[in-house]
Amino acid sequence: MTEILSLLDPLRNLQERIRDAVVEATERQNSCELSQVSREESSDTIYAIDVVSEDVLLSFFEKLSQLHSFVLIAEGLPEGQIIFPRGTSEAKATFRIIVDPIDGTRGLMYQKRSAWVLTGVAPNCGPETSLRDIVLAVQTEIPVVKQHLSDQLWAIRGQGTKAERHNRLTGESVPLHLRASTATTIEHGFAMISRFFPGVRDELAAIDEEIVRDALGPPRPGKAQCFEDQYISSGGQLYELMAGHDRFVADLRPLMERVAAARGQRLGICCHPYDLCTALIAEEMGISVTDRPATH
Repeated sequence: MTEILSLLDPLRNLQERIRDAVVEATERQNSCELSQVSREESSDTIYAIDVVSEDVLLSFFEKLSQLHSFVLIAEGLPEGQIIFPRGTSEAKATFRIIVDPIDGTRGLMYQKRSAWVLTGVAPNCGPETSLRDIVLAVQTEIPVVKQHLSDQLWAIRGQGTKAERHNRLTGESVPLHLRASTATTIEHGFAMISRFFPGVRDELAAIDEEIVRDALGPPRPGKAQCFEDQYISSGGQLYELMAGHDRFVADLRPLMERVAAARGQRLGICCHPYDLCTALIAEEMGISVTDRPATH
């Protein structure tokens, strides 16, 4: 554990460097340039804005490999992973480090909303290592250009969550105390079923309507019973829960495979492991992050 804890400050620094590099790029280039497709991969589309973070990422991990051995798992890597130092066998690596350099690319490249840098670290338990094995997680906000404040959160398993708010105009960072909502109802609050990409949005919307109807009853004339906010970033969704902005978030897209197949379609993009690699931070705050219930 001590060796893993020694990665906290370097990873925080990496995320800050990615944040600053991406913000600088968005200040220099317009949305049309940043939203150009750089390349298509089986898991996702890589845009010009993604490439900015990739350059910082690989340079950092090459230097880190002088001190540690690890398997790096990230969007955009050949075969999804690289073993450091180069030439090390996967079995002999000490850690597995999973990264999403920019989670929320689409909102950020059009300057609609913040994106997030996400990183999780686990002991290397081989190919079966899962998100549940992560013991250290860090996430850093990449703000839109007109926003001068951004947050950074981190957690060590069993030691709670810490956070800071950074002012990019002054360079100062101050402690931040986030608190999840204690509400026992979704009434007058925000709750969300993820449905931001085409495919089965009608089915997901129907589930949303059923949940609200069962929880709050039929719509009341002239009243808004609750609200939703389609934040296209899994890390951002977790932040909204930790900040007390959202009451619950449900991403049911992977469960829609049968619905899509019945329509002669295939599912579009769904959540990847690196999108949820900082779930530990939310869990350390007492937020429940769960898979679908087991069926019998």
